Amino acid sequence: MAKGLDVGTMNILSAQQDGNDTVFVQQRNSFVEIEYSDMAEQMLARSDVLHIRKDDKVYVVGDDALNFANIFNKETRRPMKHGILSNDEQSAIPMMKLIIQQVVGEPDRPDEKVYFSTPADPIDSELSTLYHQKTIESFLDDMGYDAEPINEGMSVIYSELADNNFTGLGISFGAGMTNVCLAYYAVPVMKFSVARGGDWIDEQAARATGTPVDKVTSIKEDDFELDFTTDVGGVEGALAIYYENLLDYVIENIVSEVDEEDIEEGLDIPVVVTGGTSSPRGFEKLFRDHLREATIPFSISGVSHANEPLYSVARGGLVAARSDEDVDREETAEPETEAAPPSE
Repeated sequence: MAKGLDVGTMNILSAQQDGNDTVFVQQRNSFVEIEYSDMAEQMLARSDVLHIRKDDKVYVVGDDALNFANIFNKETRRPMKHGILSNDEQSAIPMMKLIIQQVVGEPDRPDEKVYFSTPADPIDSELSTLYHQKTIESFLDDMGYDAEPINEGMSVIYSELADNNFTGLGISFGAGMTNVCLAYYAVPVMKFSVARGGDWIDEQAARATGTPVDKVTSIKEDDFELDFTTDVGGVEGALAIYYENLLDYVIENIVSEVDEEDIEEGLDIPVVVTGGTSSPRGFEKLFRDHLREATIPFSISGVSHANEPLYSVARGGLVAARSDEDVDREETAEPETEAAPPSE
């Protein structure tokens, strides 16, 4: 049973097939540190809360971290920053390992295929994604999986463009990065990321309005809509401004990175956008309007928004993993025995 895994800055999700349904498991990629006490330990044990104890500290991990942060008046911390493992967070690796184990579960059989998302190296930063990729791969291999990285933008194409022969431009607007991939018949011809995403929007809006970043994030996740009817001086107005700025920035980099020789003459390219940062209502229209105003060096057949943007990358990883498993199955199948010629 193959699996897909979306290793995101804000959320980690797995996808696997159950009959005709795709089943997703999700955890918020965050944790909170609280002081150890017998009472706290008993409360955590009774509640089946995901946690680690280390010396005199307890780390509550995943979806429960935000609740405990509010109870104990603490701030949540995140193992990842800018789309990769944070080098500022000493507890990043054990926290990530625990969350991934919780989300993906034990393999159903030895060397079960799992494709996990990894960003492309950002073109606007000196960040390298190699250490992050190899660390996640090591976690999964140690669990007994046969782990393969898949570019996050390519995963979007596997998820959303099957009806177009896996041909098109996939863009994943995540929390830490935005990933872009152009592919023809499942072969990537261009892929890159920029070190801006939902976190960048939140940080800029917080700085502009003097509002705590956590508060800005809560406002964005709580029914925020890109309708441009809000007061420009408020947090929602600031979010709208920086959403527009991010879209322009991504589109400018697409224009600069596309090599016209990679574009098949006369072929119209479908564009699909996804990712948690693309969730607000009005995002698809805003992106389409800004794309229309840009000088794109190829013809676009249409712009679509994934029906379930939060699940798109994990689903694409699952499609790739199942396809890989099918190939392995065909290669290991015993050849058919040729029938003996009829006797004279």
